[in-house]
Amino acid sequence: MEKTQNTLFDTTLNDELGTSKGQALPPLAHKSRPTLMAEFIGHERIFEDYPFLKRPNFPSIVLFGPSGTGKTTLARLLASQSSKEFYTFNAVLGGVADLKKLINSAEEVKKYHRKEAIIFVDEIHRFNKSQQDALLPYIEEGAFTLIGATTENPRVSINKALLSRLHIVELKELTSENITEILKQVAHKFELTIEKAHLGTIAMYAGGDARVALNTLEEATRLNQPSKEEIKKLIIENARAYDKGGNRHYDVISAFIKSMRGSDPQSALLWLAVMIDGGEDPVFIARRLVIFASEDVGNADPTALTLATSALIAISQIGMPEARIILAQATTYLASTYKSNAAYLAIDEALALVRAQATTVVPDHLKNYPPPGAKPYLYPHNFDQHFVKQHYTEGSIPAFYRPSNQGKEEALSKRLEALWGKIGPKK
Repeated sequence: MEKTQNTLFDTTLNDELGTSKGQALPPLAHKSRPTLMAEFIGHERIFEDYPFLKRPNFPSIVLFGPSGTGKTTLARLLASQSSKEFYTFNAVLGGVADLKKLINSAEEVKKYHRKEAIIFVDEIHRFNKSQQDALLPYIEEGAFTLIGATTENPRVSINKALLSRLHIVELKELTSENITEILKQVAHKFELTIEKAHLGTIAMYAGGDARVALNTLEEATRLNQPSKEEIKKLIIENARAYDKGGNRHYDVISAFIKSMRGSDPQSALLWLAVMIDGGEDPVFIARRLVIFASEDVGNADPTALTLATSALIAISQIGMPEARIILAQATTYLASTYKSNAAYLAIDEALALVRAQATTVVPDHLKNYPPPGAKPYLYPHNFDQHFVKQHYTEGSIPAFYRPSNQGKEEALSKRLEALWGKIGPKK
């Protein structure tokens, strides 16, 4: 079949899709969805790992995996092999009322045509609790089969009541080899002209996302003999995944905090750059810096909390792009300074003790209005070094606060030892 040089599709295919009549051409990633399970690349073991998917009447499931791994495609393939009516619903675009209309349609088809239904809810993690609860009675009675799709861990993003009625099917991130195979399959199917080496380049930088790879393939075939660098430029900007509400959001902030905790400012700056590039809220990052200043730096460097708090205030007033400079200053200081989690451990230990017993009694001499006959409270400022030994709790307690030997906290440790003869006022 002949095709015009440097055009993506031949004339016949364009006519079939309606582009000769001025209609928009659907994206390649949409047109090239596999229609046969044999064409579904990268998840060959899916039926071995989840044998219940082989059954036409498979149970309600939630497909969990990164973007571009084929969750929607798998849902359509499962529906096709089941011969059930297939309905789609996007959790971002519709509410409970829209969902109930769709469910009513599915129930009518079942009642009047005796045909079972599958309802596919894309981005099901976007449903709030009331929306998720709306599904419960229908799934309980088997009114339809639910297929949910999510990029977030369903054990966290889906409430327990709904999750207990679903089977989790996890799709792993596609490898560069998987992506290359998908690109070859699509290029052959649609007779696309592109160098084989470029397919490998696209696959390498696609980040395991088949949709990104196919979108890049589509754009690359529009160029006149693109170079490798042009291909890289096409894909890299769109391939950097960052979901401010998804797993990567939490993974990156975790790596950021752990890099600072490990006193590695270079890695901390890298993860800070990833968040800034991904459009993360700078105020969110600044709040985490304030928490870090107390949790991980603590009294080893008390100025850290002042710096982090100042950064939060400044960023709230200034905004991006200048806020990146303030974030960088705070990040590099917190990553580089002395560390101690003694205060963090101390409050958690004290809370555990309080919660494990009845109401903690205040000694009479410490009460706001001491009862008659109470022993006198000794005012420390009236004594040498502004200190006097006396009981501040009823009975003995553990030494919750155990200062480290880091930074300024070392001096606190020595002072407490000098005053009490041990770390902390343990009796």
